[in-house]
Amino acid sequence: MSKNTAQEQADRAFAEALRVSGARDPREFYRDRLRELKAADPDAYDKAVAYYGGTLIPEVASGASDPVQAWLGYGCRLADWTAPGQPVTVDVSGRRHPCTWPVPVDHLLLHIPSGKRGRALVVGLPPELSPAQWATYELLVRGRLRLREQSQPTPA
Repeated sequence: MSKNTAQEQADRAFAEALRVSGARDPREFYRDRLRELKAADPDAYDKAVAYYGGTLIPEVASGASDPVQAWLGYGCRLADWTAPGQPVTVDVSGRRHPCTWPVPVDHLLLHIPSGKRGRALVVGLPPELSPAQWATYELLVRGRLRLREQSQPTPA
């Protein structure tokens, strides 16, 4: 299968998986992460590009992996290359859980850097954040101690 054909098949499979599951497309967060990596750590950026082309796209295109879960796994790798740490999920009640696969579509998926390496990184968002997930997002990702009017987050 040619590279373009694999990319097209992977894109179609991912779009269909998003439609069926109701999951939100996390790729804009990943594009931001890739830009950060390219500027801060070219070696990590090269790893990310190699994984994308050599693993993610072929797995999704061939149907070997659930497209949404494969993309979330890629997001976890990007986050870890950005700031080593651990992925966690936050359920609708606001409870934190160690990340287990498959990640439920209604969970917020964050990467928590180890030590004092900065704020949490978004890996995946549920279709709609619950109030508890919104509060977690505001505190851990944006660093805000007060809640502002709730609107769904977009990549920043």
